[in-house]
Amino acid sequence: MIKTFTHEKLIRYLYNELPANEQQEIEQALLHDPKLASTCADLLLAQRCLNDLRTTPRKEVTDSILRYSRTFLVP
Repeated sequence: MIKTFTHEKLIRYLYNELPANEQQEIEQALLHDPKLASTCADLLLAQRCLNDLRTTPRKEVTDSILRYSRTFLVP
């Protein structure tokens, strides 16, 4: 029997958020379904790219905003 998995379930698998029995089901399916393995690899690459994104502004940007805001100070 061929079982299909949603992207949501694959993402939960990548983040280790599945119960052990569901995780084993996906791992078995990945061994036998090259298309599913490819989809999972694409999601893993996307996950790694998202994790590498900058979450804070560069110091130059912050400094520029602070400089600009000081022009509005009333003496």
